[in-house]
Amino acid sequence: MIKVGMDAEASYDHLLSSEYASLLAMEFGRNPVINDEAAFDIYPPPAHPDPSSLPPRPPVVTIMGHVDHGKTTLLDTLRSTSVAKGEAGGITQHIGAFSVPVPASGGGSETRTITFLDTPGHAAFSAMRARGAGVTDIVVLVVAADDGIMPQTQEVIDLVKKENVGVVVAINKIDKPGVDVSKVEHALMAADVQLETFGGDIPAVQVSGLTGQGLDQLVETLSALAEMQDLRAEREGTLHGYVLESRVQKGLGPVATVLILRGCLKSSDHIIAGLTHAKTRAMTDSNGQAVKEAYPGMAVTVPGWKELPNAGDEVLKGTESEVKKALANRIRKAEMEATLSDMETINEQRRHEREQREMEAEMEAAGIEKPEPHAGEQESPKELRLIIKGDVSGSVEAVAGALQGIGNNIARVKIIATGVGDVTESDIMRAKTAEAGAVVAFSVAVPRLVQNEAAKQQVPVLMSSIIYRLMDDVKERVIALLPPIIERRVTGEANVLQLFDIHLKAKKIMKVAGCRVSNGVVDRAKLARVVRNGEIVHEGRLGTLKHLKKDITEATKGLECGMAFENYDDLREGDLIQVYQEIEKPGIL
Repeated sequence: MIKVGMDAEASYDHLLSSEYASLLAMEFGRNPVINDEAAFDIYPPPAHPDPSSLPPRPPVVTIMGHVDHGKTTLLDTLRSTSVAKGEAGGITQHIGAFSVPVPASGGGSETRTITFLDTPGHAAFSAMRARGAGVTDIVVLVVAADDGIMPQTQEVIDLVKKENVGVVVAINKIDKPGVDVSKVEHALMAADVQLETFGGDIPAVQVSGLTGQGLDQLVETLSALAEMQDLRAEREGTLHGYVLESRVQKGLGPVATVLILRGCLKSSDHIIAGLTHAKTRAMTDSNGQAVKEAYPGMAVTVPGWKELPNAGDEVLKGTESEVKKALANRIRKAEMEATLSDMETINEQRRHEREQREMEAEMEAAGIEKPEPHAGEQESPKELRLIIKGDVSGSVEAVAGALQGIGNNIARVKIIATGVGDVTESDIMRAKTAEAGAVVAFSVAVPRLVQNEAAKQQVPVLMSSIIYRLMDDVKERVIALLPPIIERRVTGEANVLQLFDIHLKAKKIMKVAGCRVSNGVVDRAKLARVVRNGEIVHEGRLGTLKHLKKDITEATKGLECGMAFENYDDLREGDLIQVYQEIEKPGIL
């Protein structure tokens, strides 16, 4: 038997990975040579030696900006459709790609195609917006004239500075009364966006997505900028593209939206993306029309994937045998990396445990007692474990990223599984087995039978198509894991004016403080404390509250009374007695 991992052994007929086989060979003093055939993969094509000889391709324009600044409405007007109405809350929840014919710059009857990427505007989709910028030629930064620079606006500004892309500013909602465009322009300049108006190189166009005002000028500006970039790409040969989004579609199974950057995607092509593959069959364009060929700058919907690809995966083409061979090696490599990662985690855990034991042994030998943990201290944070299901892979990724960041070192979110498609009974049982705090259903259905099973298993299902509502719901559940905050609210105060000795039976003497209530109501049933020179010297309960030798339950402002504490008789003249109640409030993240 030979060891192949921390806890695994291989017999004589066990197949070893190339990595383990190499390590084994080196143990016996041999220099291993890995067969390139076993490590076969498909890679993006190299840059063309003469780009100027290639045919022109449509520019890819990404619309970016702060939430609710009118990005999707702007695109709606350009393509004469209404996507915003179909989106939850009017906010785009995942990347959409649309090819729009527009007049070429310089006028005339000629037209050119511009492919627009409509990326989400919510902060939680930062990663998806960044992916959109990675495949784009021009970014249209939409800024609302009635709102100005907002957090996501600044985020996009910082993003495009890192990318070699053209930028056009669209100052939107100029049709609203009372807007001051110059104020927005100055704010952009202050954010280091060098506008042409002030001698810079970034054009700014005033538009209204609602009325269409200024859109002709925006299109002309985009066309001119695209012509200046002289965008070209091979229309034949090796394919290179990216998955913009993926989802499970009823009747079609796993479906992906693919943006072509180079080459041509044809029907019956074998393609690979990440750890899955497909044979293209019924491709459709952004208008739902069937197409047999897709060229650079086009976004097409491709069904037929064996598994869902991830948003952002590179799409490459090969023969059937090449794709299958590359896929097998990719899966093998991914499994190996996961195994090595698990081994590293185990080794790190064992090293930590060993060091802990050694430290405890040294402390015991030195006669040092192991310190007790402080009150409220815990070794690891509490976790709200979640399973996330969504409509498309890009949305699932973004939702997971947004929810993963909720919490602190006391309580936090942990994503234990994600998937695309409707919530199933298997998801509920998995959540029950893994002791998950909830199943998150983002823009997907939860059938009645599944809801009944969830209720039976007492597994909460959080359903919404608006991500920030999910974030609020999850945040409330994480807060519930935090220790509550105990707020002490003073309801009455009394000043000690004089001390008296009262003789009781069996020759006992009780010290009673003669007091006057200065604020609120002193309630004998509530907690009380003694404040001396600004410091609390005692906390407890009142054992005596009298007025004119008569026992009372409460004393109001201005009333003189006698007070004595249970098990405390060190009251002094000038002390302040405060009566308070403890109010339990949720913790704060």
